[in-house]
Amino acid sequence: MNELIGRVFSFEKTTFPASSELFGKLTAHGQEPKALMISCADSRVVPEQIMQAQPGDLFVCRNAGNIVPPYATMNGGVSSTVEYAVVALGVRDIIVCGHSDCGAMKALSNPVGLEAMPNVAAWLRHGAAAENVVSTCYPSLTDAERIRAVSLENVTAQLNHLRTHPSVAAAMARGELSLHGWFVDIHAGHVLGLDGVSGEFVPLREDEELPVAIPARARMNYEMEEAAQ
Repeated sequence: MNELIGRVFSFEKTTFPASSELFGKLTAHGQEPKALMISCADSRVVPEQIMQAQPGDLFVCRNAGNIVPPYATMNGGVSSTVEYAVVALGVRDIIVCGHSDCGAMKALSNPVGLEAMPNVAAWLRHGAAAENVVSTCYPSLTDAERIRAVSLENVTAQLNHLRTHPSVAAAMARGELSLHGWFVDIHAGHVLGLDGVSGEFVPLREDEELPVAIPARARMNYEMEEAAQ
């Protein structure tokens, strides 16, 4: 802990002075982050590092298992963060980011020991769809393969939950918001992205088009001309 505390002094003496102009602009004009990333709280996965983001670039929400509970009237930290990012900050992209060797996904895949952590067990129920998809559609996987499959399916499940949030649904209907599903392989240093067309996770490559789970596209199910007749 003393080592971490010591880095605070380094921030004050070195990091902040070197970026004082940037911090000054952020203080004077406020933040305008480009995207919201919902990622796991795992200490090995640092969203700002993965995206090489500067202060002010990225709005971040971290929790065990990169979970997005379906919208409900009960307030929650994730729901409030999503709503603020979309309505107040006007982010145009939301990324749900899972990763390899995820402890939460291991527990979701094999809940042995969760009786001692009732809050964790309740939280992971929001990933039940992912576990059920893998159990029913991929019955012959090894333990390691199963955990990876649950982790990937969980990203898809949380994107589906995200669409139940009114602020997200409205922004998507206006064509102002895209949703992304990412998976960080922390062993290989690779990032995979969910291609909404193929339904597969593919590597992010600098010379290739960025895979998007659900691209921004305005849609109106109710035709105004019909309403006028």
